[in-house]
Amino acid sequence: MVEQQSDADIDRVFHALADATRRDIVRRTLVAEQSVTQLAAAYAMSFAAVSKHIAVLAEARLISKRAEGRVRLVRADPAALARAQQLLRSYEDLWRGRIDRLDALLSGEADAAASVPDRETTARTASTPEN
Repeated sequence: MVEQQSDADIDRVFHALADATRRDIVRRTLVAEQSVTQLAAAYAMSFAAVSKHIAVLAEARLISKRAEGRVRLVRADPAALARAQQLLRSYEDLWRGRIDRLDALLSGEADAAASVPDRETTARTASTPEN
C-alpha cells in the first residue's frame, strides 16, 4: 500500500531539501550517524544555525535525532527520501506521458497517441490510497 502524504508534509520535505546545507547534512547522515557538534564543525556557520537546519530536517522527518548521554546524534531516514523520490517519479511519469502523446500528435500519428498509455491517470491512481 502506498503511504499517502499530505500537501503540508510534501511541502515540508521539499522546503527542507531546497537548501544546500540541509541536503549536505542529509548526505552526511546517510553515510553515518553524526553528532550535532560534528555536523556544526563541518560548516562555516554558528552551532545555532546548524541546529536550526537540523530542526527543519527533523520537522520534515528526513532525519531523526536521539540522545546518547549529553550528545545529540543525527541520522537520515532513507525511507523519507524514498517517499520523496516516489513522488518525483510520479510527476516524471505524468510529464513523460504528456510528452509522449504530444510527440505522437505532432508526428501525425493521432491513432498512436490514443494508444499511448496515459501515465497521468496511472500516476494519479498510484498516489491514491487503497480502500
